[in-house]
Amino acid sequence: MTNGVLFVCHANLCRSPMAEYAARRLLADWSITVASAGTDAVPGLAMHPYAAKIAAETGEDPASFRSRRLAPEHLVDSVLVLTATRRQRSVCTVLAPAVLHRTFTLRQFGRLAAMIESPMDRHGDPLRAVVAAAALARGRLQPALGDADDLRDPVAGTAEDFRRCAQEIERCLRPLATLIGTAG
Repeated sequence: MTNGVLFVCHANLCRSPMAEYAARRLLADWSITVASAGTDAVPGLAMHPYAAKIAAETGEDPASFRSRRLAPEHLVDSVLVLTATRRQRSVCTVLAPAVLHRTFTLRQFGRLAAMIESPMDRHGDPLRAVVAAAALARGRLQPALGDADDLRDPVAGTAEDFRRCAQEIERCLRPLATLIGTAG
């Protein structure tokens, strides 16, 4: 099955599952599939309890969620790949070089999407139009300094650390939903 958006983090227990569930809620008006995986995930683990609590707030039950390890086919089958860190973005492009132009860190994509006024939807696929517009914008934007594109891993933190991470994820995803709405 082709994924619209694939979220990638380290273990697929915190950031990428929270992003997956948030994106499902934000993109619910469109037929866009959403999935997640981890570059170093141990397959079959339940979501971190704090992440599961936040994911449950989307209206879905996270009890059936199980971690999965990132594989090249997950990348190739996705229209957009959003990673938690620059390191994970690099891992993705090494595993599947063809996804280079549609792979971004989540924070980077949020910044780029916020700059785009209205993507050109020439193929009837608003997600592809948004990804193409973001790729063009990336070529015109000065790269962020240091770890500004990295989403901090809350795994060893408090429930409030997870809440802040989830708020940052949602902040980065809102422009995507808005753009898909204008392109669709």
